[in-house]
Amino acid sequence: MRIVSASQFDGKRSVDSGTMEQQEAVQAILLAVRKRGDEALREYTERFDRVRLQQFRVSEAEFAEASEQVTPEVKAALVEAAANIRDFHERQVRQSWFTTKESGTLLGQIIRPLKRVGLYVPGGTAAYPSSVLMNAIPAKIAEVPEVVITTPPGADGKINPAILVAAQIAGVDEIYKVGGAQAVAALTYGTEQIRAVDKIVGPGNIYVALAKREVFGLVSIDMVAGPSEIAVLADDTANPRYVAADLLSQAEHDPMSAAILVTPSQVLADAVAAEVERQLADLPRKEIAEAAVRDHGAILLVNDLDEGFAVINRIAPEHLEIMIDDPFAHLGKVENAGAIFLGPYSSEPVGDYFAGSNHVIPTNGTARFSSPLSVDDFIKKSSVVSYSKRDLRENGHKIITLAEQEGLAAHGRAIAERLRDFDSEK
Repeated sequence: MRIVSASQFDGKRSVDSGTMEQQEAVQAILLAVRKRGDEALREYTERFDRVRLQQFRVSEAEFAEASEQVTPEVKAALVEAAANIRDFHERQVRQSWFTTKESGTLLGQIIRPLKRVGLYVPGGTAAYPSSVLMNAIPAKIAEVPEVVITTPPGADGKINPAILVAAQIAGVDEIYKVGGAQAVAALTYGTEQIRAVDKIVGPGNIYVALAKREVFGLVSIDMVAGPSEIAVLADDTANPRYVAADLLSQAEHDPMSAAILVTPSQVLADAVAAEVERQLADLPRKEIAEAAVRDHGAILLVNDLDEGFAVINRIAPEHLEIMIDDPFAHLGKVENAGAIFLGPYSSEPVGDYFAGSNHVIPTNGTARFSSPLSVDDFIKKSSVVSYSKRDLRENGHKIITLAEQEGLAAHGRAIAERLRDFDSEK
């Protein structure tokens, strides 16, 4: 793992936004599903997933079969993880509010859940039941009445059983065996079997990401996420085995994943570099992790921790681990990070699976301006204004002044008509 001065590293990856051929393929799929509905879904499912389906919705019998196939240990872990996720996200719930003035004016904000939300869940070897919990539970806490999953079927026409079990635990209402850009199209436009949604969330491959980008505006989306990343800020009190293991926990996701150590300690840098090589040797996903470490990994040397925090804030990592003496004393120095893990026992996978915080987090520097998935992603807000006659009489001319400043005469007239009536009452 390369060791360089932090000044030589900009922390940004050139994340693939799709080739022209991929973009054109996605546009063609979106158009076909929009025009031909389920017929197009069947054709694409047969072409990409190698199975011909008549009915896309997962049946009760399939749920029952999946429940028998998942071990009690996995079920118990999913149930407990779900409880932790609920506890964390219930603290995010917003309330409608109203305030009144002595003049009789009332102002407020009404919180309402989105009516129907679609969760995209990858399938095949990238089947992640933890992502089902992370996406569905905040939606249910927000009281979204209809939470729908689309996920690609296997060649046998079935869904990974752990996905179905997680969906039941999370309270998902409908699951459809459709994947890829065609699933995004179905959720956006609706088909004979799949009704359209208000928002689409969840990770996917480049075709799913491009499709979400294309339909944004017709529906809401969570984000167009790039490959995963981790940054570890550590001093010479850190255990190099822990640091190396945590760097590789993200490197194994994707060859484009980034794994960065920031440290003022040359001794730690050398030890971690050696540990990464040692731990790579027997890693099942060695080729993926090795490519990520080679192309997007680095150990960055800084003069002191203050410079280290400045580097971290410039990178704005998706996951940030702080393994230094008394990390809480320095927490306020972190300005840009999606999720922050403090201390030697807060390994990033703790957050991925079990602690309760959400693992859908902004990537590639976007933590500068965006946040992890939360209950807020599944609500909408309406402002409420009940302006009193007394306040309009007092402030109406000020409103007219501002309208005239902007050249919007009809705005001013809407107020002036009322003021005229007030004058006639004198």
